[in-house]
Amino acid sequence: MKRTAAQALVETLENQGVDRVFCVPGESYLDVLDALRDSPVQTVVARQEGGAAMMAEADAKLTGRPGVVFVTRGPGAANASSGVHVAQQDSTPLVLFAGQVARAARGRDAFQEVDFAAFYGGMAKSVTEVDDPDDVPGTVADAFRTALSGRPGPAVVSLPEDMLAEPCAAASGDRVDVDGEAVDDSQVQTFDALLADAKRPLVVVGGSLWRAPDTARLETYARTAGVPVACVFRRQQLFDHEHPHYAGDIGIGLNPALRRAVEETDLLVLLGTRFSEIPSQSYALPLAHTPVVHVHPDASELMRVHRAQLAVQARPGAFLAASAARGKRSGYVNALHASYLEWSRLPHPSPGAMTMGKVMATLRDLGDSYMIVTNGAGNYSGWVHRFHRFRRFGTQVAPTSGSMGYGLPAAIAARLRHPDRTVVCFAGDGCFQMTGQEIATAVQYDARVIVLVVDNGMYGTIRMHQERSFPGRVHATSLINPDFAALARAYGAFGERVERDADFPAAFARAREARMPAVLHLVVDPEAITPAETLAGLAPQ
Repeated sequence: MKRTAAQALVETLENQGVDRVFCVPGESYLDVLDALRDSPVQTVVARQEGGAAMMAEADAKLTGRPGVVFVTRGPGAANASSGVHVAQQDSTPLVLFAGQVARAARGRDAFQEVDFAAFYGGMAKSVTEVDDPDDVPGTVADAFRTALSGRPGPAVVSLPEDMLAEPCAAASGDRVDVDGEAVDDSQVQTFDALLADAKRPLVVVGGSLWRAPDTARLETYARTAGVPVACVFRRQQLFDHEHPHYAGDIGIGLNPALRRAVEETDLLVLLGTRFSEIPSQSYALPLAHTPVVHVHPDASELMRVHRAQLAVQARPGAFLAASAARGKRSGYVNALHASYLEWSRLPHPSPGAMTMGKVMATLRDLGDSYMIVTNGAGNYSGWVHRFHRFRRFGTQVAPTSGSMGYGLPAAIAARLRHPDRTVVCFAGDGCFQMTGQEIATAVQYDARVIVLVVDNGMYGTIRMHQERSFPGRVHATSLINPDFAALARAYGAFGERVERDADFPAAFARAREARMPAVLHLVVDPEAITPAETLAGLAPQ
């Protein structure tokens, strides 16, 4: 009996090196689920398609290969779009397979029918619908190639349910690997000359096309070239924070001294990053007169966001390997690193009996450089960005898109990928409740994550902006929350409520020792809105 298109699809995934897929089951792709049953590929069943897509996106961040997610048509595809948007904004390779109505029913507004090209067209790099079962292997390979090429991102493949049951004679093909363009030697020589003349250069790193050897090369390069290195928003894992050339992160709540360095630099090197709205401080940086060298693997991104004196199409690791720059600027470099150390010094004052400063100090005292930290969106994450010392590549999984609800799905994906590591998820009370049901997924797959739910009884970031723009007119930002610890226990996880700093270290130790996923419900003062200010706008002393 010939293999079906669904079986050919799963076989092609195996050839692409896929070992895990995420999904919410749907009748539109039952044939694929049946084929996965006989495959060595692990199928992780999430509780909502947005969570499944975020898990796949986070897995891709950790592996460098496309994450894979399966969803059904209509509501399933709509729910999954949140994860597709994260992949697009974060430049993460992702392949989403969406079940579709039968071919004969298309265009009739059939049950849960969606025009995927119209729906995903503004987010995905490509949207393809497979009509002929023999096209399945080639279409899957093309989706992987698209997701990995240039600026990585999401590719969507639509699967009509009747097509999946038909025979497929086409071979499943070889693994797709995408190599970067060769680095232009003349451009590297020009760069080396510019760097040699610079007195206050600043290298800013970001983007998704980094692997551990690249970040190790960057650390060596920083010393030999005599340059300070800063990381953009939620890409802090790219450089060891205790390296003497680390200057800090350029994101929300920017260290004023680092901002001055960006303003005063005589050569700003954007390496792998697009330097988009958040790191550029709403496009206020770089200043108009600042000389910029932009290195990015996608030619279409060069000169798109910022003008550059020199634009180089190259992957960061390849560019670093080609550069022969040498230099010493110890006074300048040391001053920037000292400023970072002072900016991230603990303890840090904050209102309330349970403070984020104590949480960050406890994690720092662990000295676990392999611990993976995830988060969603919210002011609580500012404490992570400012005070956590990221030491190694692959230890930060966070959305540059600013998507709420991301932290828990990402933590589950991280723990499944690295079951021997401690994985800590930071989530606000509003953030957690967007995907909190995925605790059930963590329990089902024994993903022993530790979730720190930071509960201030409101959508804190929006409340902060509301207080500034419409003082005294609070509306639609307050939350009545459940007992998150009891909720965790109802799911079969460890749960504990923490209301005082003195109780947190022991509670965290119990969570680490629990042989199950864990949720610590941290009850914090609403005034402790960010490390830099209270909700009333008063700077902590």
